[in-house]
Amino acid sequence: MRIVIAEDDALLREGLALLLRAEGLDVVATAADPSELLAAVAEHVPDVAIVDVRMPPTHTHEGIVAAVDARRRQPGLAVLVLSAYVEEAFATDLLAYGSAGLGYLLKERVGRVDEFLAALHRVAGGGTAIDPDVIAQLFARTRSDSRLDRLSPREREVLAVMAEGLGNTAIAARLFVTEGAVHKHIRSIFAKLDLAPTDLADRRVTAVLRYLEDARLRA
Repeated sequence: MRIVIAEDDALLREGLALLLRAEGLDVVATAADPSELLAAVAEHVPDVAIVDVRMPPTHTHEGIVAAVDARRRQPGLAVLVLSAYVEEAFATDLLAYGSAGLGYLLKERVGRVDEFLAALHRVAGGGTAIDPDVIAQLFARTRSDSRLDRLSPREREVLAVMAEGLGNTAIAARLFVTEGAVHKHIRSIFAKLDLAPTDLADRRVTAVLRYLEDARLRA
């Protein structure tokens, strides 16, 4: 796995590089600003870019803009976004160039090394990995007239864990239910969100992203 890290905080940037290299991963470049990120992606053609949301010069959403540009220039580039806060607009911007290989973690999650590495590998493998704390906050912000009110409390729990990128076995273990029950809840979620019975993996991603977009619009 070839990785580029874009983070303006030098301590965190180098700490991440050391951590990943200690795990045997290939950090091919680090960047302190968006222009350095795009140059590194062009030069090294990495598998994954780990990108801070707030970067110079304004420290607002430059990281997201650069990540969108990087995915446009290199289709299939996996992106793991790191943020100190819940940035709801990230999903629709990044998803313009495909939903595979996207992750969003709060920076505090990096300190939980096993969870961070699991998310990184999941994103690199074309999956999704969204911080459970982000999901919880977005659910809390969704207004009562949301179409997600069609879902039962258990279905909302299943969707929240799906959003982290976990498979059915892991969802069952997290919620202390059987895999059969998870399958049943997921089928119900698809039906209530009016998702056609096409590819299962695509519907999982679509269900999560519909929720994220709904929360963003209603924030």
